Amino acid sequence: MSASLVSNAYLDEHSAKIRSKPVPWEGYQRAGLVTTEELGLIKKVDRQPRAKTESILLSDGQAYALLYLRLLKKLQRVDTMQCLLVLIADALLDHDERIPLFTRTAQSDPDLPYAPLLRTLEAQDEFVQLKSVQILTILLSAESTPLQHHHLQPFLKALASLVQSASANKRDAAVQCLEALLARPECRRAVWAIPGIIAGLVEILRHKPGPQMSYQVIFCLWLLSFQQDVAEQINKKFDIIPLLKSVAQEAAKEKVIRVIIATFRNLITKAPSTNLPAMLVVQLLPFTKHLAASKWSDEDIPEDIQFVRDELERNFASLTTYDEYVSELVTGHLSWTPVHESEDFWRENASMLNERDYAQLKALVRLLDKDDDPVTVAVAVHDIGHYVRHYERGKKIVTDLGAKARAMELMTHPDPDVRYHALLAVQQLVSHPWVTA
Repeated sequence: MSASLVSNAYLDEHSAKIRSKPVPWEGYQRAGLVTTEELGLIKKVDRQPRAKTESILLSDGQAYALLYLRLLKKLQRVDTMQCLLVLIADALLDHDERIPLFTRTAQSDPDLPYAPLLRTLEAQDEFVQLKSVQILTILLSAESTPLQHHHLQPFLKALASLVQSASANKRDAAVQCLEALLARPECRRAVWAIPGIIAGLVEILRHKPGPQMSYQVIFCLWLLSFQQDVAEQINKKFDIIPLLKSVAQEAAKEKVIRVIIATFRNLITKAPSTNLPAMLVVQLLPFTKHLAASKWSDEDIPEDIQFVRDELERNFASLTTYDEYVSELVTGHLSWTPVHESEDFWRENASMLNERDYAQLKALVRLLDKDDDPVTVAVAVHDIGHYVRHYERGKKIVTDLGAKARAMELMTHPDPDVRYHALLAVQQLVSHPWVTA
């Protein structure tokens, strides 16, 4: 584990500039903020060649780890924080053996090493924020015992902000940090409890980043998918199965496909009843058949593809037409598959929507409010019309659930397809007689 773990051109370029900038250490001493002893120590490494600094750290590393963190704790000027963070990161770069020098500072001051670094995350300066992220990632990832809540939570809240930032540098640093931390079970649980982090990762993927960033984001999702509760809920909450399939279809790099298929395997292994139907709805089975016919340099890929394909085929063979329909409802996304326009299907299955206290009908009604997905809304309101047409008591039930009022609102929807199917559904709702018994 080294400082290169979280690295990008922005951090490298600014670190190089900061190494040559003067800091008014003597002024701090005159103001009583730095002791004479601290001044003597810091002047030995300030703006010195790396070889000289390395020699000093070799003989006196513990004293300098404590010095850097104590100064960071009490000095809050931006240029000074920048200098101290660069000194800390440089000390750790390619020197894993020095990590304990920093973690042991807690024996001298219980606030160290984390409190000063967590405080710098709140700085307005982007470099200070990201350099702190780099250092915190190194130290937290190296801890041999589960991370303490009061260290992990503020860090993850900062990462939630960074991963959703408009700044590419902030997003990049946050994703790299999550790659490192999510190997730890306590971090996976804590990240899952902060929806902003997952939402940020998914949003990055939706904007079609380059292959490297796509791989890194999906690697984070793959690590998360080892958690049972994540595997059970992540597709329901964030709709990642169709998104990952879409990324795989466009992927130019083998490693992107490898991590996507590995994620699908985890989702199937951990929560098959939740995820297999959603995978069938997005036509993942024919896609895995296509992937199986390709040649791969990584021997794990064909094995994972075969596993996913076998599970999908086994599940598909046992599905009835109504099961397929329910599977599509569960995903929260509808499309114009043949089942929706089949009179035979509705004649045979309309009443099935009433089972378990109208659970599937209620799910269908909820889809009328998916304003960001006009195809789903159009199909849903179309299905409401067919339900009423083929189930004579349906009008009152649909009205009680609020679907009639919503269908009438949809007659003025911006999307012409939604307007058309809303009109047809309202005609069914108005023309059919009420049957309540």
